[in-house]
Amino acid sequence: MLNQPVFAADLVKKSNITRALAIVAHPDDIDFGAAGTIAALTDADVEVTYCLVTSGDAGGFELDHSREAMIARREQEQRAAAAVVGVSEVRYLKHLDGYVEPNHELMAQLVQVMREVQPDVVITQHPQRHWDRLQASHPDHLAVGEATVRAIYPAVENPFAYPELAHLPAFRIRQLWMMGAPKQLANLAVDVTEYVERKLDALHVHASQHPDPEFMDHRVRTALQESHPVPGRGAEVFHLVAVNDQTTFAGF
Repeated sequence: MLNQPVFAADLVKKSNITRALAIVAHPDDIDFGAAGTIAALTDADVEVTYCLVTSGDAGGFELDHSREAMIARREQEQRAAAAVVGVSEVRYLKHLDGYVEPNHELMAQLVQVMREVQPDVVITQHPQRHWDRLQASHPDHLAVGEATVRAIYPAVENPFAYPELAHLPAFRIRQLWMMGAPKQLANLAVDVTEYVERKLDALHVHASQHPDPEFMDHRVRTALQESHPVPGRGAEVFHLVAVNDQTTFAGF
């Protein structure tokens, strides 16, 4: 059940969040799903890192571009969009766009990133298909969400998982926030009213993906307003899972 929208700064204080890691399939996925929230987190002095599983080589509408040129363009667009919301570290895992699978190769890569970044919160895509809005459930999104969940538990906190990563200390992630959740699973709404324009500015950077930015703006504003019960305000919604908190013991 979706609760009353809260402010990111209050979440930071309540849960003592200092670092967050956002893991998604493609450039612009973060900006559609969580750029307002991330801007609010960085304003609250949270250090945020982006991890892109692909570089979006199968995206775009300009057919005269080579895939290599599109990769370079989309990586640069994502770096610039990240800067708009206060993020300076963007990592790319270089998987092929459209071919992502939740396998051990990807899981090990994600465990490595998590252990290096040591986030309190991981933001990712939902592994369950959203039948009311199928575009939120691109197969790569589902695969990245599934691989991320598997990496968070138990792999990242199991010192015996992936022996090649034994030099990186195992640790426990406290919270998982998933974008694109089916409506019945969404239980966290973050008030981003003061960050709508920064979210749109970040999305506009992805010029290779949006041939009609005015229509995109309208759709994004409408979605944000529909997610907030108060007219004139906007929210981004997530499925929050407490992975390790006072209710869990030895992984149970």
